[in-house]
Amino acid sequence: MTAQRRVTERRPGRRPVSRRCDTQLALIAEVAAVCGALGIDCWLRGGWAMDFYLGRVTREHSDVDWLLWAEDADRLVDALDQREYQRTPEHPADQQLDFVWHGEVVSFALLARNDAGEVVVAGGPHAGKAWPASLLAPTPGQIGEIRCRVISPEAQIEIKEMMPVWVPERPRRPKDRDDLALLRRAVAQRSEARGGKRAPRTGERERPDHPGLSRRPRASR
Repeated sequence: MTAQRRVTERRPGRRPVSRRCDTQLALIAEVAAVCGALGIDCWLRGGWAMDFYLGRVTREHSDVDWLLWAEDADRLVDALDQREYQRTPEHPADQQLDFVWHGEVVSFALLARNDAGEVVVAGGPHAGKAWPASLLAPTPGQIGEIRCRVISPEAQIEIKEMMPVWVPERPRRPKDRDDLALLRRAVAQRSEARGGKRAPRTGERERPDHPGLSRRPRASR
């Protein structure tokens, strides 16, 4: 039975999602399984990271984005090549790996550490730019039976808040505001349950430099 068929059949009684979402969930399950078998660390980012943190599909997504240590890139490429993932090199190979699988775009932005131990962009025009400090804070994600690590909700919030500053030609869109509201609500609820502090609001933290996010000018995210 294919991964896509397993995803489709495991949700009796739940709100139906599109065939595209099912395909992307199958892709996520396969990548997580491949990385697990190889002992490779990877993290979901973008819209699917939010959904896996929340534990449900909130909307459709135009692609599936991951983070990966640059030192693991060659092994993952070999494994995906064997599974007929098609390379679509839209970015420098030392910055991001781009593939198409069953018509869906999947990318892996590459990570490295600088001399100070910070997580930074591995290559390309933004090489050495630091990602949010909380990026890889342990954050399990799950939708149905599919489990994988995601970037922290605090990093998700910071990236979504700061994107219009880092990339002025990408103003905040209505769906970005919706995503931020969902993330803030979830973080606040979990933080209050632990007796912690709320997530910072817009403008409470500024990062002057762009962290090297590679995005195609697609209509949705």
